[in-house]
Amino acid sequence: MAHKIGKQTIIIDGCVGVLASAAVGSKKEGEGPLGKDFDVINEDSHFGEKTWEKAESKMQEIAGRTALEKCGLVMTDMDFIFAGDLLNQCIASGYGARGAKVPFIGLYGACSTYAEATGLSAVFADSAAKYCLAVASSHFCSAERQYRFPLEYGGQRPPSSQWTATAAGAAVVAKEGNAPFIKAVCFGTVEDLGINDQNNMGAAMAPAAAATLSQFFKDTYTDPSDYDLVLTGDLGYVGSKLLKDLMEKEGFALGGNYNDCGLMIYDRLGQQVESGASGCGCSAAVASGHILPRIKNGELKNVILVSTGALMSPTSIQQGETIPGVAHLICYSSEKGGIF
Repeated sequence: MAHKIGKQTIIIDGCVGVLASAAVGSKKEGEGPLGKDFDVINEDSHFGEKTWEKAESKMQEIAGRTALEKCGLVMTDMDFIFAGDLLNQCIASGYGARGAKVPFIGLYGACSTYAEATGLSAVFADSAAKYCLAVASSHFCSAERQYRFPLEYGGQRPPSSQWTATAAGAAVVAKEGNAPFIKAVCFGTVEDLGINDQNNMGAAMAPAAAATLSQFFKDTYTDPSDYDLVLTGDLGYVGSKLLKDLMEKEGFALGGNYNDCGLMIYDRLGQQVESGASGCGCSAAVASGHILPRIKNGELKNVILVSTGALMSPTSIQQGETIPGVAHLICYSSEKGGIF
């Protein structure tokens, strides 16, 4: 049974694992360095739908269905769906789950949602469920319309800005799963460095990533060097540099085994995405399509994923509020015994 250790970390005692995962993207994602790792790339960012918001729901449906097909299950086998996105009232997730006839738990952790959904799925699978589906998505066009300006505005993007990934990721989490095994989760606290620039979200989220990572290391008596890969969600170039400084001050220096999903999904300079990628779909797609298969085949043994989220809204930005951040952590292992 899952139990808490230290201040924030939950150890998953059983053989909870990810049976299958899937990543969905559009044209820009397919042209990036990880394009071959996506299960589905649709050149049309509308995904055959009339609006970008409906397209995002479609991406969630495709990601979830693809993951289920990989492990020979159907939607009605799921005990719970944990899903979220960036849109008001999580409409991409709610509409995406419409008709599934499975208990739906909608989440909003901004870009941290994939790890939030996976972590909750693992805790439930270790206690009250057999199968859970974790899904998260984002869409460049729907996010720009909601948070910033209409695309027709053609506003100048500063170097600190990030490109919202048009992507979705899904994972089927099972009580008696196979590798990748989920060994621990660490749900983060809300942190605020005082950043109020919506074009500098990496700096806004970095303190939350540092707080969650350092607390996890303290709770588990481990160190960054104990892991093959320490991966943050979507801090981008600016946020990743700040995170390294913050972690060094905490006594946990991040070395060559550290990377950020926002720096992996695109060619940052070649694809003109400024500081890198962002969005719920960023860490969801990189983890589901690129990382989890490598844990499954033993290429990676122990991996930490820390999805990071900026907890802002159009209203809070218009009111001049600062941007709080939150980060949720998943510890994966290729072995049952794991790192603990």
